Amino acid sequence: MIKIGCKQLEIPIIQGGMGVGVSLSNLAGHVMLEGGMGVISAAHPGYNYPDFESSSRTCNLQALKDHAKKAREISQGKGLLGVNIMVASKDYEHYVRTCVEAGYDAIISGAGLPLSLPEYVGDSDILLAPIVSSAKAIQLVLRRWDSHYQRTCDFVVIEGYKAGGHLGFKLKDLQNHTCEELEDILPAVLKEVSIYEDKYHKEIPVFVAGGIYTGKDIKRFMRLGAAGVQMGTRFIATEECDAHPIFKEMLVKAKQKDIVIVKSPTGFPGRAVLNDYMKKVMDSPNQKVSHCFGCLKPCNPADTPYCISHALIEAVQGNEKQGLFFTGENGAKLDRIMTVHELIQELMEETV
Repeated sequence: MIKIGCKQLEIPIIQGGMGVGVSLSNLAGHVMLEGGMGVISAAHPGYNYPDFESSSRTCNLQALKDHAKKAREISQGKGLLGVNIMVASKDYEHYVRTCVEAGYDAIISGAGLPLSLPEYVGDSDILLAPIVSSAKAIQLVLRRWDSHYQRTCDFVVIEGYKAGGHLGFKLKDLQNHTCEELEDILPAVLKEVSIYEDKYHKEIPVFVAGGIYTGKDIKRFMRLGAAGVQMGTRFIATEECDAHPIFKEMLVKAKQKDIVIVKSPTGFPGRAVLNDYMKKVMDSPNQKVSHCFGCLKPCNPADTPYCISHALIEAVQGNEKQGLFFTGENGAKLDRIMTVHELIQELMEETV
């Protein structure tokens, strides 16, 4: 049992938030049912609502409420419900405030530093967790929260360079294999966090993510001081994952050579499957964007390499030729689709 603020997590597993639509209520609810933290992604959760093209913000805010309710129904009162909200989203504040109202247990925030996150949650007891990739990043976040809001975080997620989706590392380091290892980032982050544990008289558990694949990995990092792990890629290859079956099969069929670093309109590098669409993007950047959702702060339709929202929606709907399929470095290890129960049972047995 892991104490996080005023709440408790039964098993040391947070299911990573994966957009667009890869981790919604079905996946999150079933992870919660097993005693873990299920996480819904706030990256266009309303992508399949009827008015999404014309009213994406309205649909996304409603979807965050709808999926929170559905996840709670599936979980039968077990586990914790989290939401992953990208700082890079233009609707960041709206998403945060809506998730507080909808009764989520935790907000996990990355794709930028969530320096102003406490401002939008008021006096709510919702758990707050920054996603960072270095000790310097957590130092900046916690100093800001302490000085501006007189509070600190409730837990931390360290995301290493082996993670899927958007990465908090320089493209050059990813290409040259010179990124700092997760094993080296962890003790430095624990040291920074301990300062605020002492000041605020509370425990701040640290979870690690990126390249965590087996129960042995979980056990190894917990021995190094982590409270638990966040895992995304392995949960894609589950029956309960909200993505189209073709998305899951794309990863099961992928070889190591098929998983590459790609450029994202967010300004962050990302890791994804190299399919026909991404080959086209890499060969001919600055694709013409016919419809802009206006969803990302750094994205300019005039010079963006492609519309990431459109590509991710195509992927979650199973368009293997036109979609962007994010995955972690270990995606090539996936060889079958299993249930969430089977996966978590396997992981926990391996930690013994």
